[in-house]
Amino acid sequence: MSFKEKGLLVVLSGPSGVGKGTVCKALRARGTHLQYSISVTTRKPREGEKDGIHYFFRDREQFQQMIREDKLLEWAEYVGNFYGTPVDYVRETINAGQDVILEIEVQGALQIKRRFPEATFIFLAPPTLGELKKRIIGRGTETADLIESRMSVAKSEMELMENYNYVVENDQVEKACDRIESIVLAEHCRVDHIIEKYKDSEGAD
Repeated sequence: MSFKEKGLLVVLSGPSGVGKGTVCKALRARGTHLQYSISVTTRKPREGEKDGIHYFFRDREQFQQMIREDKLLEWAEYVGNFYGTPVDYVRETINAGQDVILEIEVQGALQIKRRFPEATFIFLAPPTLGELKKRIIGRGTETADLIESRMSVAKSEMELMENYNYVVENDQVEKACDRIESIVLAEHCRVDHIIEKYKDSEGAD
């Protein structure tokens, strides 16, 4: 049987306001080969959203059954709805040789590390905490109290950086994308990722 290289699970996370969504959107605009993980949710589809493309839409009972059957890499409840990352989708996609990128909050990333330690964990960091505060204020959507609360959480999340494999500073979005693409390329060249190819070819001309 010939060697088929598996894809990678790339977990991108960092504090709220650091620009995870912006960086992922820029990666997508580049036509990168990274496949975006499709989450399961109990919220109702919005106009134009399709099951299996934007989300896997399930009711609460179905979602809770997935939790009981250990079918989620991580899950959380947000504003009354459940969201989670399905194990089967991730495994099937990487087994087909495609890389999957998952944009997620820090606590969710740590859940995944316990379940899927072989994933590549990238911490997206702000240039400084002062810059992060400026970005959150710039959104214009939060009160002063909420901004301080977010900054307090961000400081504690920055301390969890040591649980990651890589840190990418999001000083400029395009530079951050370059660094992420370089990390993915380097991970594909790791000995433990590719050694089976050469074991399979031993004795062949």
